[in-house]
Amino acid sequence: MKKLSFLVIVLISFSSYSQEKKNKNAKYSFDVNGVCEMCKKRIEKAAFSVSGVKSATWNIENHLLQVIINEEKTAVNAVKKAIATVGHDTDSIKSTEEDFKKLHGCCVYERK
Repeated sequence: MKKLSFLVIVLISFSSYSQEKKNKNAKYSFDVNGVCEMCKKRIEKAAFSVSGVKSATWNIENHLLQVIINEEKTAVNAVKKAIATVGHDTDSIKSTEEDFKKLHGCCVYERK
């Protein structure tokens, strides 16, 4: 009987742990390097290419990308990876040298 009680308690704790709710409208802001309107279009397009992104707006002046994502479908790191793939460094994920070199001449920014 003690084993059965223990098993029930363990199962209940695992089921409640696995049912952690994800946010359907999580807001994030992070830095993305770029310099012009072409960069803005490319960055926002890359963000929207990730399933679960509901909104993406990049500010040219402060280099801040604001996104709203459905965390049941994606994570903020997936958005950062997509942006890095098109040649733009984010605060935590850098684009490859190969992707960076594909940027248009006016879009080349100083890498940190």
